[in-house]
This record gives sequence, structure tokens and C-alpha cells, in this order.
Amino acid sequence: MLTPLAGRLEHYMDLLAARQKLVAANIANAGTPGYKTKDIDFQFEFLSLTQGGKPHVVETPGLRVKNDGNNVSFDREARLLAENALRFQLASQLARGQIRMVRSAIQEGRSG
Repeated sequence: MLTPLAGRLEHYMDLLAARQKLVAANIANAGTPGYKTKDIDFQFEFLSLTQGGKPHVVETPGLRVKNDGNNVSFDREARLLAENALRFQLASQLARGQIRMVRSAIQEGRSG
């Protein structure tokens, strides 16, 4: 871990990757009777002190349940895919900035 911020960014990006898999699973199960949409409680996971391991997956409350018991919403899942991609892009840019900062400090230490 380069810095405490880099460690938090890594944890955040791991959560985003896990969420991407859940969203894909939700979409893949859109036609499965009785399937309940799953997600990650980001606030809890990101603020928790336990980093590493699998995040706690929860059923998403408040979604309209169809006659077959399935509650996957394509609109919600498409929005989450786009939101997740933007969040991952931002986090990776911040992580690259952290790496550049450390690299610069190392190079300055060598020349000084």
C-alpha cells in the first residue's frame, strides 16, 4: 500500500468490481422466477474497518416484484452499470495520481 488513501482507493475499487459482478448476475437472472436483486451496501462496506474478503451482499429492498416473484429492474441495473463504470474510472485516476506522487518523491530523493 502506497499511502492510506491508496489503500482506501484499492478497497473501493474492489467493491466496485464486486458490484459489477452482482449487477451482471442480476441482469442474467432477470428471467429467473423468484430471483431477488442483490447489491452491496457501499456505505457500510466502505466505512467498515475490515478490508479484504468478500463484501456483504444484500437483497435490494423496495423494488417492484413481478408476478413470478422476480424483482430485477433493467433500468436500475443499466444505471448501476454506467454509474459503476464512472466511479471506477474516477478511482483509477485518483490511484494513478497517488502513484505519480510517490514516484515523484522517490525521484526527488535520488537526485537530492
